[in-house]
Amino acid sequence: MTHSLTSLDGTPASRLAFGTMQFGGRADRAASQAMFDASLDAGITHFDTAHVYTDGASETFLGEMIKPHRERLIIATKAAYTGGATPENIRTSAETSRKRMDLDVLDVLYLHRFDPDTDMHLSFETFAQLKAGGIIRHIGISNFAAWQAAKAAGIAAKFDLTITLIQPMYNVVKRQAEVEILPMAQDFGMLCAPYSPLGGGLLTGKYAGGGTGRLSEDDRYAARYRFDYMHIAAEALSQIAAREGVHPATLAVAWAAAHPTAPTPIISARSDEQLAPSLAAMDYAMSPDLYAEMTALIPAPPPATDRAEEA
Repeated sequence: MTHSLTSLDGTPASRLAFGTMQFGGRADRAASQAMFDASLDAGITHFDTAHVYTDGASETFLGEMIKPHRERLIIATKAAYTGGATPENIRTSAETSRKRMDLDVLDVLYLHRFDPDTDMHLSFETFAQLKAGGIIRHIGISNFAAWQAAKAAGIAAKFDLTITLIQPMYNVVKRQAEVEILPMAQDFGMLCAPYSPLGGGLLTGKYAGGGTGRLSEDDRYAARYRFDYMHIAAEALSQIAAREGVHPATLAVAWAAAHPTAPTPIISARSDEQLAPSLAAMDYAMSPDLYAEMTALIPAPPPATDRAEEA
């Protein structure tokens, strides 16, 4: 199965997506505009935000920027990170996002994370109503395990819905998505749009040089990437990049995009200068040998059945 994610005028989703989590936070209005313009110039048509990002500034900034280009862009946002996946919370979040961005229709509305306390039938009945009312075009799920995604797909089908996108974490040192999420997404016809292809900046090499960023400023990222083997792999990636004459960020993003299931990594940054190496992955052709070399930096996660002989 294949996904069919296009803009209102039929423009297809770009090879990479741009995530606006930094808009209104680490990136002020001018820096945000510069990154948006650079993304457009590079051919990006798929922009990702969320109801909870930067207290709404991310959506507000993005809404202002997309006005001259609306018909040819895909705008994705997310609901129910907090407050649960209840009908009321999903509807309120969707309407708030529409108003912030001044949009008639949201191209994609994600369920931001799995809610074990709300019957998914209620959640997807709400999505069906929003789609029937012309409020949303496509449905996505984010931070779902594969079993949760498969359950969601089955329940969505009861309301004549398909799930178009799934958004997991995925990068050279975080490869769990390879075990079930990526093959499941391919089989179900979902476009996988993974976030954190740079591992919170770890794979850019900046921390080895004493730089600062999410790993040094955010306790969640510090915990997520605290393992020595990840830092050893990041250093090896920097050495490979130096040999190839390519920025490590370019290689990291290109590697995530090169998986056989053809995911669409979501890139982000604080400035257009910082974004440039990731954008360069749009046109970078990674050889099979280089892909294999980078893949070997971290042992592959065990197969879903955990039978070592099947690895």
